[in-house]
Parts: sequence; C-alpha cells; structure tokens
Amino acid sequence: MLTHQDIWAALDALAVRFSMSPSAMARAAGLDPTTFNKSKRTGGDGKARWPSTESLSKVLGALGVSFEDFAAQTAKSKAGRFGMEMGANIPLIDMGQAGSDGFFDEAGRPVGENWDEIRMPGLRDNHIFALQISDDFMAPALRAGDRIVISPAASIARGDRIVAKLRSGEVLAKIFKSMSASKVELLTLDPNFPGRTIALKDVQWMARIVWISQ
Repeated sequence: MLTHQDIWAALDALAVRFSMSPSAMARAAGLDPTTFNKSKRTGGDGKARWPSTESLSKVLGALGVSFEDFAAQTAKSKAGRFGMEMGANIPLIDMGQAGSDGFFDEAGRPVGENWDEIRMPGLRDNHIFALQISDDFMAPALRAGDRIVISPAASIARGDRIVAKLRSGEVLAKIFKSMSASKVELLTLDPNFPGRTIALKDVQWMARIVWISQ
C-alpha cells in the first residue's frame, strides 16, 4: 500500500530526476507553482494532504511519464529510491537556429546531423526534441538558457503551450487558443501582451511543449 509519504517522496524524486525544483515542475505542468511545495502537504489542522489526481496527471503528462510507471516505481522503491528508466538522448538546438532550413521536416520532426543532444529520462517519443531559449525576449515566462522539450506527436488542446514554425522561418512559443479551417489563434505566454492570429497556410508545423527546464 502506498502512503502519503511515498507519493510525496516520489514527486520530489521525479523533480530531482528532471533537474527541477518542485515549483518548476508544477509550472511545467501548467499548475500553480506552489502545488507541490512542502507547505501544501499538510492542512492547517495537521492532517495529511494528498496531491490531487488532476495534478498528478498533468505533471506526469508534461514529463512524459505514465501513471502506471509512476505507481509501480513508487511501490517498488518506496520513499525516495525512484527507479525511473534512464531515457535517451534527444536532439537539441538553439531556438535562434530553429528557423533555418535543414533542421525539420514538414511535420516538425527533427532531421539532419547539426544537432546537439541532452539526456532526458522517462520520455518515450522517437521524434521529441528540445530548443534552448537564446534571449530574454519572452521573459519572465522563458529566459535565456531555459530549455523547452517539444513533441510533434503529442495532441494539442486549448490552453496547451506550443511551438509553431512559420513558412517565413519565424519560430514562435505561444499558447494554443483555437483553430479554424483558415487560421489559428495563439495567445502569448505573458497575458499582458496581445495574442496573434495566423493564416494556416503560413504555418509550416505546430507542436506541443511537453516540458520546460527553468
């Protein structure tokens, strides 16, 4: 039987595996940054507070870890010895390079040999890749040095963070709002700035951001 301590210890170990703080892991999943903080693990009356199934689902989805693996490994290793698979190397380039020809096919899958690599545990997607943010243009949501992991195979829903490459060569990191037969509507990562409507004919590919390293 899994205990309250086991679940929280496994979430902490998951953050360590992905080189993230619990707060950064929550942000990567689109949750409030305090969702996994230690202060949220007990109520004001001292009773144990469990993470919600919705929060678990979102963070495991963002990291590419199945719930079955999370539960099995938590039960196996108990508090702290989280035996996640080592994963594989995935392609990495600077976001400033991503607009150049020769890095992607028409579906947004990485091609060519001029990529670096990073190690990502737990992700199972043959076409997944990472972009490194090259400046602070999208601060505070994304800053220079942050890495975003993108999956061309992942489905996209309203509110998902995405990367889109336009046929002009421009590469955008936005939030998906809606899409019609002729256009796509995107929101900015910073809600203080206006969104953008783009004709579908101008979009080469669009793919979901599944993880952010900050």
